[in-house]
Amino acid sequence: MASAQDIKNRVPITAALMLATLMNTLDSTIANVALPHMQGSLSASSEQIFWVLTSYIIATAIMTPLAGWLSLRFGRKPMFLISISAFTVASMLCGVATSLQEIVLFRLIQGLAGASLMPLSQTVMLDIYPPAQIPRVMSIWSAAVIMGPIIGPALGGWLTESLSWRWVFYINLPVGILAFLGVYLFMERDRGGLQRPFDFLGFTALAIFVGSFQLMMDRGSSQDWFGSPEIWIEAGVAIVGFIIFLLQTVTVEHPFFHRDLAKDRNFVACTLFGAFVAVLLFSTSALLPTFMQTLLGYSALQSGYASMPRGVGSFVAFLAVPTLIVWVGPRRVLAVGIVLSVLALWRMAHFDLLMTSAPIMSAGLIQGMGTGLMFAPLNSLAYTTLNPIHRTEATIVNTMARSLGSSMGISMLQATVVRDAAIAHARLTEHVTAGSSMLATALPARVDPTSPLGAQLLNGLVTRQATMISYNTVFAWMALLTLLMIPLLLTMRAANAAAPKLQEMHGD
Repeated sequence: MASAQDIKNRVPITAALMLATLMNTLDSTIANVALPHMQGSLSASSEQIFWVLTSYIIATAIMTPLAGWLSLRFGRKPMFLISISAFTVASMLCGVATSLQEIVLFRLIQGLAGASLMPLSQTVMLDIYPPAQIPRVMSIWSAAVIMGPIIGPALGGWLTESLSWRWVFYINLPVGILAFLGVYLFMERDRGGLQRPFDFLGFTALAIFVGSFQLMMDRGSSQDWFGSPEIWIEAGVAIVGFIIFLLQTVTVEHPFFHRDLAKDRNFVACTLFGAFVAVLLFSTSALLPTFMQTLLGYSALQSGYASMPRGVGSFVAFLAVPTLIVWVGPRRVLAVGIVLSVLALWRMAHFDLLMTSAPIMSAGLIQGMGTGLMFAPLNSLAYTTLNPIHRTEATIVNTMARSLGSSMGISMLQATVVRDAAIAHARLTEHVTAGSSMLATALPARVDPTSPLGAQLLNGLVTRQATMISYNTVFAWMALLTLLMIPLLLTMRAANAAAPKLQEMHGD
C-alpha cells in the first residue's frame, strides 16, 4: 500500500510515471520506420536488422514476469530508478552504436530495463488514488500506454527524415532524466522484503515459454512458419515451458504467480479482453504503415501523419471515459468501444488503391475512439474485485497477456496478408488473357503484354491488386472476430459492490 507521503505527492509521481511509461511504449514502435536507414548505416542484411526489434521484444517478455518479484523484494522506488536510468543510458548507447552487434546488445538492455515500467507504474497509481478516482486516473495512464505506439511511427519518421535514425533513441534522454528526477524527488522508498519464496522452476519455465513464443511469432513469417525446423523447435520449447509452468503453479505451495489471480473472474475476463485489444490495436498499427507505403506509395512521414487521427480518437475517448463510466457503467462503455472498433475495421475492409488518405484517417479516428473506450475501463475494472495485495502480480500478468497478444496478432495477420495475397494473385491471373480488354487500360500504350516488359508490368499490377484484396479480407475477419469479445462482458461483475470495501481498505 502507498505511504502518506506518496499520496500527498500524487500529481508529480503520476507525471513521472507517465513519462517513464510513454518512453517505454514509444520505443516499441518508434524504431520501426528507421530500420531501412539503420540497415544501410550499420551494413546489415534485411534479416539481420530485424534483430533490433526482436532483441527488445524478447528481453521485455522474459524480464516482465520477474519485475514483480524484484519490486516486492527490493522495493518499487529502487526498481523504478534502476529501470529508468538503465533504459535512458541504453537509449543513448543505441544512438552512438557503430555496429549491428552493439545496437542489438543495447536494445537488449533497453528491453530488460523497461519491462517493469508499465506494470509497476500502474500498480503505484492504483495504490495512491482512492477507488472513486481510479477510472479517471486509469484513463490518464492508459493515454500514455496507448499513445506511445500510435505516435511512434510518425515521430520516428519525422526524426529519421529530418535529422537521423539515431535521434529515435536520443529523444529518450530528456524524457528519462525528467522521469528519474520525478521518482527520486517525490516517491518515498518502500521497505521491500515482501516477496514469497522464489519459485525458480516456475519462473524459468515461464521465461522459456514467453521467450520461445515471442521468438516463434517474430520469426515465423520470414521462416515459412511450420515449414521450418526452427519454428517447430521454438513451438515445442514454448509448449514444454508452458506445461511445466502450469503444473508448477497448480502443485507447489508458493507458485511464481499466486493462484488467487485465476479465481477472480473480473481479472481473468479483463486480461483476456485486454489481450485481444492488444491484438486489435498493435496489429492494425503494424499493418497500416506497410499498407500505405507499399501499396499507396506513401513515405514514412506521410504514413505516420495519416495514422495520427487514431491518436486523436483515443485522446477524446480517454477524456470521456470517466464520465461515461459513471453514467452508463464500464461494461456498456466497453460495448460501445467494441461497436466503434467493428465499424472502423469494416470501413478498412473497403479500402481501395485509388482512395485518398481521408478514408484511412476517418477509420483511424473511429478505431482510436473505440480502442480508447475499451482500454481505459479494462485498467480499472480488472482490479475492482481483486485483493490489493495481489495488484503487483496482477499488473505483471496483465502486461504479459497484452504483450503476447500483440506479438501473436502482428505475426499472424502479416502472415495471413502474405498468404491471401498469393491466393488472390493466382485467382486473378486465371482471368488475365492476351486478348483481355482489361489489358488495354491497365498497361501503358504501345506496351505488348506478351513481351518481357509487358509481362513484368502486368504482374506488378496483379500483385498490387491481390495484396489489396488480402488486406480487405484480413480487416473484414478482424471486424468479425472483434464481435466475439461481447460474451466476455457477461462474465464481468459491476464494481459497485467492491467499491466500499476497497474504499475502506484504502483509507481515503
